Amino acid sequence: MYNIERTAQIATEMRNYNLTILKLSETRWTQTGKVELFSGELLLYSGHDSENAPHTEGVGIMISKTVARSLIEWETS
Repeated sequence: MYNIERTAQIATEMRNYNLTILKLSETRWTQTGKVELFSGELLLYSGHDSENAPHTEGVGIMISKTVARSLIEWETS
């Protein structure tokens, strides 16, 4: 899922099913971070520590625009 087109597709499906929080596995993104989509959803992800690591593993949470407004802080461990 490490390309942005897939992320937008998942956000569309999330809206179609009226979901506010979606847990994602095998995101295949490296390092940790967050991406705000044009549609307002927020993707929080965590993967390998190294930027040069293979695109394997990784997890993420996609939250709706409404839930994202309620998010105060996010920290990975």
